[in-house]
Parts: sequence; C-alpha cells; structure tokens
Amino acid sequence: MRDAMCADDCDPTGVYFGSRDGSLFASNDAGEAWRQIAAHLPDVLCVRAAVIAE
Repeated sequence: MRDAMCADDCDPTGVYFGSRDGSLFASNDAGEAWRQIAAHLPDVLCVRAAVIAE
C-alpha cells in the first residue's frame, strides 16, 4: 500500500507516507502513532518533508 515515504529532521522524528489510494499519513512521534492528514488525492508516489519558518 505504501508507495512514498520520508522523515524529517525534527526531534522526535516526523514520518510521512502516501499511498496509491490517495491517502497521506503522518506521525510526529517517530512512527508510534499515525493520523491521516489527506485523502482522495491522486496516487501519492512521492512525499517530501520541509520545515517552514515564519
């Protein structure tokens, strides 16, 4: 099911993955707990994490 996955450089590590059914999931505790952050997208074949500074 998973086609795209990445992690960020934060502490604790954030982990993100997308799937071919158009779902995007995130974990902000190194993969201990997950939540769906997007649905009904086209096939998710690439995921990138970025820190956005204000």
